[in-house]
Amino acid sequence: MLDWINTVLQGVLVGGLYALFATGLSLSFGIMRTINIAHGDIAVMAGFLAIALHDRLGAPVPVLLALVVPAAALAGYALQRLVLNRTLGPDLLPPLLVTFGLSIIAQNVLLTAFSADSRSLPVGELGVASVGLGAGIAVGVLPLLAMAAAVAVLGALQRLFSHTALGRAFRAASDDPEMAGAMGIPTRHIYSIAMALALAAAAIAGVFMAMRSNIAPTDGPARLLYAFEAIIIGGLGSLWGTLLGGVLLGVAQAIALKLDPGWGILGGHLAFFAVLLLRPQGLLPRTRDH
Repeated sequence: MLDWINTVLQGVLVGGLYALFATGLSLSFGIMRTINIAHGDIAVMAGFLAIALHDRLGAPVPVLLALVVPAAALAGYALQRLVLNRTLGPDLLPPLLVTFGLSIIAQNVLLTAFSADSRSLPVGELGVASVGLGAGIAVGVLPLLAMAAAVAVLGALQRLFSHTALGRAFRAASDDPEMAGAMGIPTRHIYSIAMALALAAAAIAGVFMAMRSNIAPTDGPARLLYAFEAIIIGGLGSLWGTLLGGVLLGVAQAIALKLDPGWGILGGHLAFFAVLLLRPQGLLPRTRDH
């Protein structure tokens, strides 16, 4: 029984990292109605940037985050403002094709800069530190930090959407871009800010991923898949649904892995498929007053 409790706990904590990956994708879909195919690759690039900065500067993780996350936010603003805004319209295919091309470019840049070898961000004793919960159950400090980061990011974004003028502008630009523009809201600027936030969240996820495991230049599509499954399970455009989707995906993988070492990834895909069949709108679908 304790083994199963521990398995579920580990799955919940892995789900926090999945939620971090999914947050930015949920933002871009919820506000711009576009799916950024390069989202996972950008998270991986952030992880490799943190590794390179650590190798060069020897800086601790908080400093790396302080360098990588703003850089990702600036890149996100520029990407949306200069490239993706030009593709927005009733046809969903152009932004998909552009971000697919960006995904290929990102992977080849990483392969050129770092080769195909997988690497990780050294964290010393933090990587093996754990917190005992009693009854022989312990959880890692690093997974706990990833879950705390996910909750903090989602909570900050929820407050931004619900209690600020910028949040109201986000909702207006999402619900009716033409009306928002007629009311004087600079929708293209708002979209660019949203993409900046999305890539900042992806960068946080990428740094935590590099701390928890080895990453390779071609890992982006797999991370995109987990993020996509998490937001579908939770509900498209729903912030807290993203956390729920990530947790359920992580738990499903952990349980399947417990049953058979070869079933881990399959378990998550089956959970995604079950939700898609039984509740295609997701478990916590977005409402207009989110």
